[in-house]
Amino acid sequence: MRFATIRIEKRLCGARVENDRVVLLDARDAVEAWAAGGHLPETGELSAAEAHFARVSPTPAHILCVGLNFRSHIAQLGYPIPEYPTLFAKFSSTLTGPRDVIVLPSVSEHIQGEVELAVIVGRRLQRAKATEAAAAIAGYTVANDLSMRDWQHRSNESLQGKVFDRSTPLGPILVTPDEVDHARDLQLSFHVDGVQWQSGSTSDMVFPPAELLSYCSQFMTLERGDVILTGTPAATSLASDIHGGSLLVTAIEGLGKTINPTRDDDAPAS
Repeated sequence: MRFATIRIEKRLCGARVENDRVVLLDARDAVEAWAAGGHLPETGELSAAEAHFARVSPTPAHILCVGLNFRSHIAQLGYPIPEYPTLFAKFSSTLTGPRDVIVLPSVSEHIQGEVELAVIVGRRLQRAKATEAAAAIAGYTVANDLSMRDWQHRSNESLQGKVFDRSTPLGPILVTPDEVDHARDLQLSFHVDGVQWQSGSTSDMVFPPAELLSYCSQFMTLERGDVILTGTPAATSLASDIHGGSLLVTAIEGLGKTINPTRDDDAPAS
């Protein structure tokens, strides 16, 4: 099944997506709609073209990200294959919608994007085995881990370059594992103004989604709605810095795409 979080004026609403139909449900978001199996009172209907898709999981308790998980990316950086996942965290304030304008921070001069498969946790997990973790995956969606490289590389810790406000599009649709064969071999791509900057397949992952959830659940309790970003493939030789006025298209086979215009931040600092 396919679910979405739809923005209607100033509120969010869970929905079931059926081809070009978006069936609004009596749910707060896509994750709540998934938990009910989509069997909730219907409150309306929109076409996909007119729906305002919001971030799939609006306020996750945790967002965990894997830094080195695609063999092509690891080889491009010249690093050895890691024995354990390389992790960092984000916050809910970093998320934005899959069609929203991204305001590029004026304090960064080296901004790049990264296509990532996002895993949405469906129920609480604590010290789970991989089989238990696989059964707890609500579904998959698309993310772009926009990174402020000049901030990221100021120290050995990447946090400050990864948590800028509204810098991580998430969506548009939560797709259940059975629809995409548990994301074993999905094509990923990232284009800027029509030029391909990244391409790869989820089959290139070192640690697949269920292993990542199992591993993370050993040291923290994962909650329903949590987001795991699973890493990114290598960049092409054309990859460069992102500037205001660009159009970012981040796509994963079977999951859809985020389409985000960018603009420069012209607001004064508070």
